[in-house]
Amino acid sequence: MAKDNIVLRFSEVSFEYRHHKPVLDAVNFSVRGGTKIALMGQNGAGKSSLFGLIMGENKPESGRLSLDPDATVAIGRQVIPRERLDETIETFFADGFPGKEWELPMKLQEVMEVVNLPVPKMDRKLREFSGGQQARLLLASALIKDPDILLLDEPTNNLDDEGIAHLTAFLMAYHKTLIVISHDADFLNAFTDGVLYLDVHTHKMEQYSGNYYDVVEEIARRIEKEQRENARLEHTIKEKKDQANVFANKGGKLRSVAKRMRDMAQDLEDNKVDVKREDKTLPPFHIPATDIVGPIITIKQVSVMTPDGPKVSPLNLTLKKDTHLLISGPNGIGKSTLLEALVSGNTDLVDIAPGAKVGYYRQDFSTLDFDKTAFEELESAMDIGVKEDVFKAAAKFLIPAELLQHPVATLSEGQKGLLMFAQLYLRQPNLLILDEPTNHINFRHIPVIADALDAYKGAMIFVSHVPDFVARIRIDEVIDLRDHLK
Repeated sequence: MAKDNIVLRFSEVSFEYRHHKPVLDAVNFSVRGGTKIALMGQNGAGKSSLFGLIMGENKPESGRLSLDPDATVAIGRQVIPRERLDETIETFFADGFPGKEWELPMKLQEVMEVVNLPVPKMDRKLREFSGGQQARLLLASALIKDPDILLLDEPTNNLDDEGIAHLTAFLMAYHKTLIVISHDADFLNAFTDGVLYLDVHTHKMEQYSGNYYDVVEEIARRIEKEQRENARLEHTIKEKKDQANVFANKGGKLRSVAKRMRDMAQDLEDNKVDVKREDKTLPPFHIPATDIVGPIITIKQVSVMTPDGPKVSPLNLTLKKDTHLLISGPNGIGKSTLLEALVSGNTDLVDIAPGAKVGYYRQDFSTLDFDKTAFEELESAMDIGVKEDVFKAAAKFLIPAELLQHPVATLSEGQKGLLMFAQLYLRQPNLLILDEPTNHINFRHIPVIADALDAYKGAMIFVSHVPDFVARIRIDEVIDLRDHLK
């Protein structure tokens, strides 16, 4: 496919995710072949829905979406659908594979090298892989189709530093058309040529050249210019209105002058521009911890994954209130499995104080009931309280009241993450266990979340591959699972 040709064009495209839930409003933009574009926007703006339009899974309400007829498209999604987790590697990669059946193992080996993952057994089920390994499998499932247009939806979620570095190097050398959704600005800035910015307020698409930091500066300059122009107009409008009042009070022929002054003031009012609204950022919050005396949790042993299978290693670590523990290690070593075992209260592994209230943020959101409404999920987190408390907590975490009435399944991944934090806020746990709590979250919110966890007064155990996030949180103890491989 020739580069520099328009391979994708949106012409006056409008789309609603649900009735009266607009995502796009008469959107126009185009993408040239061989360019690498970042698709940015606030959680819930509709970025994944836009990918659904490109894939043909969603249909526009109006307007036209044009795709080069010779172009093939593939997507690396945010998460493996829950209903597909019991599929084998062979079944998962055979879906949509453009080659012959006998070619699949050879092609699989090629893409596994690209995503830096050992070639798995063909009969191994997807749920048996860690979150980071699943992220690599999702990328590989798109690459194996060798598409002309590659769509990646939050590809760095769950990846460790090595995985992100490997993916970044691959995308820097990638020669086909690429559109990436990510909240990791540093990752995007390493390889993108431009930005498509989906405004959650206006449902319009804005197209910029340069990286995300360039775009942020350009938007800030534009807002400042618009605010200055509006301030100048406001001053002139006030002058005209004051003059109109003076002439009107004098009566006679001056009343017609007063009318002209009012008309001029109205014309100036109409010339005021709508100042671009910036994405909302979470307000500062804290997660209350109910008081508890003495040890809250004692970890007696850990289990790590080795090439030969699980290996159990003894440990004796006790956490009291206001103690923060970081668990670290590469993808696939068993961090999430360890957290799940801690939450389960396996007495061979852990002792949890009687009466301790556990708050668990699971990276795949599987602790949420996707069939319940967001309101029901929040209400279930409270021991005591009234409905008004649910609405207040939801608003604090940027979940509008209208969204509370919809099933959790309909929320974006970022909104599910904010819902989980709202649950923890209402639950008031004294033991907080967090598995990759920044996945899918808008990067504007991450410093606010880090500050809340830094100030948390209960016992906290967490896993994160985001160095800047970890650096903002007080850490009292560290378990590096690599030390237990020896």
